[in-house]
Amino acid sequence: MNNKIIKSVGIDIGTSTTKLMMSELTFGRVSSQFALPHFDIIERKVTFVSEIISTPLIDEEEIDLTQLVAWLEKEYLQAGLTISDIQSGAVIITGETAIKKNADALIHYLAERAGDFVVAIAGASLEAVLAGRGSGAHEHSYKTKGIVANIDIGGGTANVVLFQQGKVLETITFHVGGRLIEINPTGEVLAVSPSIRPWLISKKFQIEKGMRLTQKILSEISTALVIDMLDCLAGKKSIHLLNSLVHSSSCETLPRIDEVMVSGGVGNLILAGPPTTMEEAAQYNDIGPMLANSINQKIIDYHFQVIKPLQTSRATVVGAGMQTTKISGATISIQANRLPLRNIPVIKITLSVEEIKRNFLLGKEMFGRNERLPFAIGLSGTEYLTYEKMKDLSSVIGTLYNRFFPRSEILVVVCENDMAKALGQALQLQFALDVICIDQINIEHGDYIDIGEPLTDTIVPVVVKTLAFRR
Repeated sequence: MNNKIIKSVGIDIGTSTTKLMMSELTFGRVSSQFALPHFDIIERKVTFVSEIISTPLIDEEEIDLTQLVAWLEKEYLQAGLTISDIQSGAVIITGETAIKKNADALIHYLAERAGDFVVAIAGASLEAVLAGRGSGAHEHSYKTKGIVANIDIGGGTANVVLFQQGKVLETITFHVGGRLIEINPTGEVLAVSPSIRPWLISKKFQIEKGMRLTQKILSEISTALVIDMLDCLAGKKSIHLLNSLVHSSSCETLPRIDEVMVSGGVGNLILAGPPTTMEEAAQYNDIGPMLANSINQKIIDYHFQVIKPLQTSRATVVGAGMQTTKISGATISIQANRLPLRNIPVIKITLSVEEIKRNFLLGKEMFGRNERLPFAIGLSGTEYLTYEKMKDLSSVIGTLYNRFFPRSEILVVVCENDMAKALGQALQLQFALDVICIDQINIEHGDYIDIGEPLTDTIVPVVVKTLAFRR
């Protein structure tokens, strides 16, 4: 099979800004002609980047859906693409925007109008990973023995991911962002986010809407924020001690970080130099320039080696558009008329009958409301199975699935190893279900997956949406 190109889009709707990018993903065979065919993305190329706009809001609680859709349609027109041209990608709602009252509705509305296989995903941990991939920290981690952290600082949060040799070790998110305190050029406070108020109180900073702050006070606030965040990353202060600043974390203690990159809108401002007047400090009506200056001044006091990122403001959107898609192929068994499928939770099982039963009960408790397709079954750690063992496994899975979900018409199985075609055929022979069985995909409990329309008879695109990284 010749290499094939699919078109992908990334849309990042953040606290301060919104941006879009288009890319072409080339996939081809990566295995030798003497082995089972394995396919993967072999080239990623950015083909279009949008202007960066201020995220349109109706008020402090609601996103302006009409403006966002009009902007999206305009950008697609400029890129020379239609919705039907898009075959992969992600819509990410991040930071403070993710807690707006119409955020969920917006995610699904945009996903439906952004492309047939664009998926809607959110979550600070996932955003951290995507930003780390888009900034270049993920790729850089392959070139060093130490641990590389990417700190992506936007309007509402600082999302941090730790990589080692390409592997995600931990993620942590802080209430650190430019738009948490909004000011005008005279220093008047326009708004204070509820997210930052507990930390401000703990530090004895009295800030209310309408107050007028000096550049000196703003510098003290931003410096204190930066020091607490960097102290936590350096292991000088515990995550537990900084619970008013930590939004979420995948661990209780971080490993030692050797190198850091700083991306995001605030990361981009680091390159602009320090603000010298209040007008410069408040040029975006927030404390972003002050935060950037504090990072620039304070990060040199720590043991980290600072590495220049490949992307700053667009790190998350580049990651969303170019790093979310995986390829399943070689030995899959699918029902093309059932695809695409979106937002399927994954329940991971082992080959023990009792464990399979226990995990099915867990899945029924968590996701049983959707009886048509409650969850996908994830199989991992399975080596080569004989035909008899394959039949036994399919019998156990199919029997329990029918017992717990008698109204279901579809069974989805995700295999890490090349066994999907044989397992899918065994399930279809024994049970009156449409079976979709895919392989070469690594999943964990808590993941969600999207399976796109077939690219060829034996290949489908897959997005694994890891909303929280946990041990």
